[in-house]
Amino acid sequence: MKIGLIGLPKSGKTTIFNALTRSDAEVAEYSSGKLEPNIAVVDVEDPRVSALSAMYEPKRTIYATIDFMDFVGVARSDGKNDMFSGPAMALVRTSDALAIVVRNFSNDTLDSAIGSADPVRDVEAVQGELVLSDLVLVETRLERIANDHQRGKKTPQSQAEQKVLETLHEALSAEKPLRSVELNDDQRRAVSGFQFMSIKPLLVIVNSDEERYGQNAAMIDRLRQQYAAVEFAGDFEMQLSQLDDDDAAAFMADLGISESARSRLTTLAYESVGLISFFTVGKDEVRAWTIHRGETAVDAAGTIHTDLARGFIRAECFTYDDLAQAGNEKGVRDAGKFRLEGKEYVVQDGDILNIRFSV
Repeated sequence: MKIGLIGLPKSGKTTIFNALTRSDAEVAEYSSGKLEPNIAVVDVEDPRVSALSAMYEPKRTIYATIDFMDFVGVARSDGKNDMFSGPAMALVRTSDALAIVVRNFSNDTLDSAIGSADPVRDVEAVQGELVLSDLVLVETRLERIANDHQRGKKTPQSQAEQKVLETLHEALSAEKPLRSVELNDDQRRAVSGFQFMSIKPLLVIVNSDEERYGQNAAMIDRLRQQYAAVEFAGDFEMQLSQLDDDDAAAFMADLGISESARSRLTTLAYESVGLISFFTVGKDEVRAWTIHRGETAVDAAGTIHTDLARGFIRAECFTYDDLAQAGNEKGVRDAGKFRLEGKEYVVQDGDILNIRFSV
C-alpha cells in the first residue's frame, strides 16, 4: 500500500513522515522549493508475524509493507496553494490512500505569514483542491469525448464513459468528493484509468504540539464525522522515532501515547482502505500478505503468484488465533480447526493459507 502525505505548506508533513518512517528528511520553517517527494518503505508492525516467526523459525520473515510519500506542497507567488498542479499531480495520483496533515501548533512566523492554526479549515481547503483537480480532469475529458462524437467517433465504450463522467461532473460541481458517489462495477471500470484524487480513501492527521496534544477531543470528533482522523504530537513523535524501543516506550507513557505513530496510522489506513492480512508459514518463510476485505481464496492465491490462482485447487486454511491457542499445527488438526476451502471462500483477517494448485 502506498500512502501520500499531503497538506498545506508548513503543516508538518515532513515531520510526520520522519515520525512514521524513522527517516531524517530535512525539516525547515521556510520552503526549500524542493518538488521531489521523500519516499520510504516501512514494515507493517504486526505482532502476529513476529509470533509466527518465533514458532516456525523460518529462513526469512517478511512483513507487509507500506510506502510513505511525503508530498511537498508548493505555494504560488500570489500565496495560493498550488500543490496539485503539473508534474506534482502525477506523483500523488499513484497513492492508494491520501493522508492530509493539518497544523495544530503555534508558530509566530507561520501565524503571521499564513494565519493561526485551524485544522478543520485546512482539511476543507485541501479537500476543495482535490475536488477541483478532479473537476478539471472530468471537464477536459468530456470535452474531448464531445469533439470525438461530433467527428463521428462514437462507440458504445465512449458513450458509457461519457455517461459516468457526467454523473461525476454533477457531484464535483456541487463540491462533493467522488468517494461519496455510488458507482457500480461497470461504471468504476469505465473511469478506472483516471486516478481521481477525491475518490481515494482519505485520512486526516492532526499535527499537534505537546501542549495541545490530547486536548482536542471536540475538534477530532468533528473531523471524524466525515474522515478517518488521528492526532499525532509530530515533533515529539519524530524525536521518539530516533530512540530505541525501550526508551521510546518510556517517553510515550509520559504523554499518554500507547502505540507508535506508524502503528496507529497503519491501523487507520487498513480500516479506511478495507485491507486485511493473511499469512503463509513454513520453515523457509513466514510472510504477511495484504488483500482487500471480501476477496476470495483465489484472489489471495493470485496475490502470492499468478500461477497459484490459475491452477487453484483448494486452500488449506486455519487461523492465527487457533494456532496460537493450540500451540502448533498438530494441535490445530486435533482440535478440528484445520479446513479445506474452495475458490469462493472469503479470506478473513488472520487466516493462514497453503494453496494447493496444479498448472
